Amino acid sequence: MSPLTTSNPHPLRVASLPKISSLLETIYTHLLFDYSPLQSSQKFYRFSLPSTAYWLCSLQIIKLIMVFFVSSRFVLPVLLLFISINRFSSAARRLSVSDQTQEPFLFQYHNGPLLTGQISVNLIWYGKFRPSQRAIVSDFIDSVSSRKLTTAQPSVATWWKATEKYFNLVKPKKTSPPLLSLGTQILDEKYSLGKSLSGKQIVQLASKGGQKDAINVVLTSSDVAVEGFCSSKCGIHGSSLSAKRINSKISKFAYIWVGNSETQCPGQCAWPLHQPIYGPQNPPLVAPNNDVGLDGMVINLASLLAGTATNPFGNGYFQGPKEAPLEAASACPGVYGKGAYPGYAGDLLVDSTTGASYNAHGVNGRKYLLPALFDPSTSTCSTLP
Repeated sequence: MSPLTTSNPHPLRVASLPKISSLLETIYTHLLFDYSPLQSSQKFYRFSLPSTAYWLCSLQIIKLIMVFFVSSRFVLPVLLLFISINRFSSAARRLSVSDQTQEPFLFQYHNGPLLTGQISVNLIWYGKFRPSQRAIVSDFIDSVSSRKLTTAQPSVATWWKATEKYFNLVKPKKTSPPLLSLGTQILDEKYSLGKSLSGKQIVQLASKGGQKDAINVVLTSSDVAVEGFCSSKCGIHGSSLSAKRINSKISKFAYIWVGNSETQCPGQCAWPLHQPIYGPQNPPLVAPNNDVGLDGMVINLASLLAGTATNPFGNGYFQGPKEAPLEAASACPGVYGKGAYPGYAGDLLVDSTTGASYNAHGVNGRKYLLPALFDPSTSTCSTLP
């Protein structure tokens, strides 16, 4: 049953419904743009789910409440009261937002080690992936530290270079940013641990890669369920004790896990390449490599790589609680280009042939959509030009 078709004993006149519906949409849109937390400050959200999910969910509730009032005889008084309160509180709300934006959002360095030097990124493919899908990710890793002058701008390497600002702030300045390179690739196409994985099993898979000067990335296929996937996270990064001692010392290695959300929760973990679960259902962007699942994985992998480099062991750069920190990319969720706001990824480049949206060029003619990174020197979300 349509929300405006109701068995209420006091229905509105049919002719009045379009006008009131239009008015409700106006109020809804006004709320979206005037009171969006991300519009006022793009710094206070977590990465794990898309930037707009929780905010748009609350807006949906507001909209449902308003639709409920449409079916009531008191609709006009209620709407007038709502608009009056809305206008009255607008100036105070904007003043509050202005005050908040004046407060600096500073990332804290917790004096722990950062990843430096030559770092191999080892890929552990768990489940079924086509060679063309694996190439999307491996080309992205190759693009991160690419020094090829033929790469068009803006490039993936330019995006990654923004992480250097974190290393430049370390005192004394003896810390150099990591130089990432593609390491070994391990295929586990027979689902050696089954199709439902726990967090401990992710670490078990990650330990299959080299553990010295490395980041081991576990990538799970679309038919693999992972603990917490879709419900609370799209990927994670962490560290674990190495199985072997290095120079007779116990050491740790960094790892990342990212899942293919294409068939499980693309609206949560592949936005803006798929319509979101909540909020305005605007047409999704065309995936730059024509694969929503893998292009979504690259977005999440990029965010987690930046977090791993600047906070590999939980005592590097982050803001907020250690258990749920805001990091280099997770502090800027949903921001991909200039002018971004909830539901809009920002101004992006568009491929004239495919119509795909992207903001970074990679090796082998690749195009990628990458998240904004928090700039610790300006306390703002920095996007590619």
